[in-house]
Amino acid sequence: MTTWNEDSVATELLACEAERRDRVKFTDEWPDLDVATGYRIQDETLRRRLARGEQLIGVKLGLTSRAKQQRMGVHTPFVAWLTDAMLLPAGDPIPQDRLIHPRVEPEIVFVMRERLAGPGVSAATALAAVDVVLAGAEVIDSRYRDFKFTAGDVVADNASSGAFVTGPVSIPPTDLDLASEAVLVEVDGAIVDSATGAAVQGHPAEALALAANDLATRGHAIEAGWIVLTGGMTDAVFAPPGASIACHFSTLGSVYLNGGSAPATPAQTGA
Repeated sequence: MTTWNEDSVATELLACEAERRDRVKFTDEWPDLDVATGYRIQDETLRRRLARGEQLIGVKLGLTSRAKQQRMGVHTPFVAWLTDAMLLPAGDPIPQDRLIHPRVEPEIVFVMRERLAGPGVSAATALAAVDVVLAGAEVIDSRYRDFKFTAGDVVADNASSGAFVTGPVSIPPTDLDLASEAVLVEVDGAIVDSATGAAVQGHPAEALALAANDLATRGHAIEAGWIVLTGGMTDAVFAPPGASIACHFSTLGSVYLNGGSAPATPAQTGA
């Protein structure tokens, strides 16, 4: 049995991502992998991403919805990093060739006008630091088999980061009722789920404040210009090759994703 530590877990997670390989959760073999340890691993994987040329562009929140927390058996939201390699240009297919088992969830997205640093950030203070609000869809992925993990595992795995796309409509936060902003999730022409912004910690600004305050405990802040994904409003839907997925927001417009093509097999590539 492998003896895991922070460095070896960071190496293994990035290898799983690069090789499109899932694995059982680390806590099966390393029960001491708690949330604090997971964040140190997450920061180490970010350091390695930046060293290979990626740029830090924001943060994301995971498991902000009560429904998702209950389904995953994890009972607190988490913060994770966004880099430019995760940004999916509008119209591009889901990159099946670099994801293991992608799922899509609708998100309310903030673009920051001002730096936001905790502790003690309130929802009102957080919202006042926002420049514009966008519709978004996150393509989550997990390096863990069947998306089964503990809190420490998922934090180490950058809160199941994969890719994300934002919509074409940007609106100042003062012009929106974010708690009531509704979304319909459509898969292959059928509406499969719906929610409002209230599903995200009662109000997306509460999630933003939570992120700022959580980051402050680790010596970080949310910087001006950063993108913040506030967390899935609904449960995530599977995004297999060939799928057509849309997230229709009541004010922020629609975000469209297509499942793209199945990855080539080694035989097809000649490998």
